[in-house]
Amino acid sequence: MTSSPAPHSDNTIFFSDAGTQLQREGRLLEAEAVYRKRIGEEPRDALTLSNYGGLLIGICRFEPALEVLSRAVALAPQLADAWCNLGNALQSQQRYDEAIAAYSKCLSISLEHPLAATNLGVALDSHRGQHEMAQKFHRVAVELAADSPEAHTNYALSLLAQGNYPEGFAEYEWRWKIRTARHHGFDVPLWRGERFDGKRLLIHTEGGFGDVLQFSRFIPLAAKLGGTVVVRVRPELQGLLARSFPQARFVSEKDPAPAHDLQCPVLSLPLALNMTLDTLPSPEGFLKPDPEKVRKWAQHIQKDTPAGHPLKIGLVWAGAPHSEIREAEVADRRRSTTLAALAPLANSAPDPVFFSLQVGEQSSQTRTPPTGMKLIDYTDELHDFGDTAALIANLDLVIAVDTSTAHVAAGIGKPVWLLSRYDQCWRWLSNRTDSPWYTSVRIYQQDKPLDWSGPVAQMAKDLKILEKQHQSEKMPERTDA
Repeated sequence: MTSSPAPHSDNTIFFSDAGTQLQREGRLLEAEAVYRKRIGEEPRDALTLSNYGGLLIGICRFEPALEVLSRAVALAPQLADAWCNLGNALQSQQRYDEAIAAYSKCLSISLEHPLAATNLGVALDSHRGQHEMAQKFHRVAVELAADSPEAHTNYALSLLAQGNYPEGFAEYEWRWKIRTARHHGFDVPLWRGERFDGKRLLIHTEGGFGDVLQFSRFIPLAAKLGGTVVVRVRPELQGLLARSFPQARFVSEKDPAPAHDLQCPVLSLPLALNMTLDTLPSPEGFLKPDPEKVRKWAQHIQKDTPAGHPLKIGLVWAGAPHSEIREAEVADRRRSTTLAALAPLANSAPDPVFFSLQVGEQSSQTRTPPTGMKLIDYTDELHDFGDTAALIANLDLVIAVDTSTAHVAAGIGKPVWLLSRYDQCWRWLSNRTDSPWYTSVRIYQQDKPLDWSGPVAQMAKDLKILEKQHQSEKMPERTDA
């Protein structure tokens, strides 16, 4: 979803030109000063109000943006760009029905408005899961703005959320042209799935830890097609992935990239390998924890848990904020919750022992767990993902928001109950509680934006059933005299 400054009108040439130029250059504080000066002198200038509202959306000040843009459309009901920006502000707050109405108003004024068309598509994808309808608007946007990476990428995400991987991953290659995408700048040819006998292929990191973990399953398929495969990852992943995929050599991102003939970002592997929804490899699991570490954690846990083999459940309630990327930071606010929000789990099943797997700033919540929750925190002893995988191997279940830890747990085949936000990530598809990526994942999606009460309540019911099953399996068989 994007916002952009509208063209200037004749009576605001200096102020609109100056503000919009500064905004396009990313000099937002200076642009804001120009806009505010103009609005102070002419509070009924709808064009400047619209542009200023778009800027406020860009810096995540959604409430002020709504106020400014509501004034703009009231003053100039036929200003299409103002309606589009208003839709963006509403969609940023997950007020989808109102956003759809605003985009529709924009398109009724200006049929050829690519931003409104693609952002309407995003709203239909996110709010209603109406991908076929959404894709009509995405295609219109792509036709109107053939060079727009945002329109192409929005279209790609719609196709991927629908499960159309061949077209979706092909369209997703446009992501590299978006301003927030970090291209690694490798100048050797991109690998497109051809055999590479006698050559070296470098597979490199893209996205967060979870993306690399999820897509690492494709490494063995790439290795079957030729010479040497080298995978460059962040050091926290290196040990676990090297153990799991002996077909490749793993190097740290802290070191220079070794010499190579071909390169491929990890999220481009499905396109190179012609993946479909039905051909995803290893959904039962593909990560291999260190057996010695698993054994040590087993001993550690045994000393700290009550006798009787209670159900052992790992918890993750927040993701990494990624404050350096606005879109990622906004998405993290939607996917993360609090430990307190998971209190119904302890109340519904009083006997399990919970283990914090939460790292980062939000891990401090373990100091005040919900009443009745038996919570053990070993996270100070987790130094990399190999440690995390070995600990999880000793648990019965992991309950997590959409984070890298969920991918670790599912990647080793451990049952995962996934708390998924209302506008959930494309990788979990739409209207499903299972995942073709991971056999062991069960999805609990929000039925209202920013409201975790529904999925947590359902989890609490399911946990009560699971605990009864666990208790019955522990009971010794009756022997009649």
